[in-house]
Amino acid sequence: MTARLIVDLAAFAANIQRIRARLLPAELMLVVKNDAYGHGIGRVVPQAQAAGVSWFGAFDVATARRVRRAAGDHARIFVWLVPGRPEIEDALTLDADVGVGDLDVLEDVAAVAAARSRVVRVHLKIDTGLHRNGIRPEAWPDAVARARFLQDAGLIDVVGVWSHIAEASDEEDDASRTAFEHAVELAEAAGLTPSLRHLAASAAGSMRPEFRYDVARIGAFCYGIAPADGPTAVDLGLTPIGRLTASVVRVEGDEAVVDIGVFDGVPSLLSGRVDVGTPAGPRRLVAVGEESRVRGWPGMAVGDDVVIFGDGTRGEGTSTSLAETLGTIGEEIAVRLSPGVPREYDDARPAPGS
Repeated sequence: MTARLIVDLAAFAANIQRIRARLLPAELMLVVKNDAYGHGIGRVVPQAQAAGVSWFGAFDVATARRVRRAAGDHARIFVWLVPGRPEIEDALTLDADVGVGDLDVLEDVAAVAAARSRVVRVHLKIDTGLHRNGIRPEAWPDAVARARFLQDAGLIDVVGVWSHIAEASDEEDDASRTAFEHAVELAEAAGLTPSLRHLAASAAGSMRPEFRYDVARIGAFCYGIAPADGPTAVDLGLTPIGRLTASVVRVEGDEAVVDIGVFDGVPSLLSGRVDVGTPAGPRRLVAVGEESRVRGWPGMAVGDDVVIFGDGTRGEGTSTSLAETLGTIGEEIAVRLSPGVPREYDDARPAPGS
């Protein structure tokens, strides 16, 4: 396999700077799920720190552990999948903030805090209608009352209130925001003083100022991955940072055989439906499989590079445009890419442990 993902860390830093400026006065929390959307936590996190990011969003404890190794002691890590006491203990060891969207998890957090004689920083999650975890509105008053009791007991510190929203329509998101603000009011009425409110992800955080609050959790946009059926990366002033490149291994008639690799994240359903970038510009991706084939060009030769997806400079599609072809979201292509595909970086920064 000659495929490799070339990650433009300078473009990544530029994306972050644009997004941070757009979010002000809210802070940017960089979401690094799925190995930083397939780009590599070990290199992405230090680059983000150099660009001014101090908050990182990790889906689970395993991701949080990798972020801590890459970021060192000074980064703030928010982890929101802690299904049991072992994961909570790991999060506490990592000095991570913990997202709590369930009353049983809240009790587990308190038990771990008591056993470790440590205060756990907690962000309470209200379900604002997406039903992706979160304390239901009817249970929220009891939850914040219990959280206040546990905080007074010196076991937790409720530093945040948060939620996920669909980012599917303004009407749905507005209803979620109303529910969110009501939940914050109830938390404050219970005597909690959360200093961090976070609701928005990439789309709402970038395009709707009223959703930014204190922190915005931005993932895909930082990597230059635009939303499907929405504004392009260019429209957003962002650059896709990952370029999947593979080499021509054989020329057969009017086609170039390209070594993408099997089951490495390029869906076979793209066969015959998208263009890739070649030294002569865009050419149709004829087949994806054991042997991937590209419509040829004058002078094609073994060793020529073909860009499967990138920033469009050679006529290739972006990960978002490939995803749209399949009726899915932009990040789906990026995160499907196999860990076995080597990641290369165009920046000379030293690589910390990942």
